[in-house]
Amino acid sequence: MKIAVTSLDNKKAGEVELNASVFGLPVRADLLARMVNYQLAKRRAGTHKVKERGEVSGSTRKIKKQKGGGARHGSIRANIFRGGGIVHGPRVRDHAHDLTKKVRLLALKTALSAKVAEGKLMVLENTEVKGPKTSALAKQLTALGWSSVLVIDGATVNESFALAARNIPCVDVLPEQGANVYDILRRDTLVLTKDALVALEARLK
Repeated sequence: MKIAVTSLDNKKAGEVELNASVFGLPVRADLLARMVNYQLAKRRAGTHKVKERGEVSGSTRKIKKQKGGGARHGSIRANIFRGGGIVHGPRVRDHAHDLTKKVRLLALKTALSAKVAEGKLMVLENTEVKGPKTSALAKQLTALGWSSVLVIDGATVNESFALAARNIPCVDVLPEQGANVYDILRRDTLVLTKDALVALEARLK
């Protein structure tokens, strides 16, 4: 499967062959959903917390006598009192769950294949720009028709390109090692540099 290579100046720069074992898999929505849920669950802080009965301040004495009128309460910190502890409230916890490495790799290959199937995978010659100028890069991306785009570069991201792109809405830039299912799916167009394409195929095939 061949795909055209373009430059930032919207000019053709040859063709490359896509590896079918990475970019030609059938699209499985269930696998992509599992991976997105895994990623979003893992990034949750889980720091929400309320004070329970043993953690609120207040006297531990018995409020009233056991006999002779008044409810038989043992503590002012009971949950039915104002300022008392909360029952079954949220606790600090880790929301992450396990997903095997094979499934994670297959999900990434499926996400890449989905972009190819939709015709929304582009290959860029490189991310070389004259300087970190946001306005100049925005014009180039508009000319290419990339309004919602994830650009995946090689092992390291071109610093000038990253600085120019960081203030453009709906434009994300990642190194090859940071390629992930959630970021690929949340943007309309996926752009791989030639270096990123070689590295991804070597890692995933």
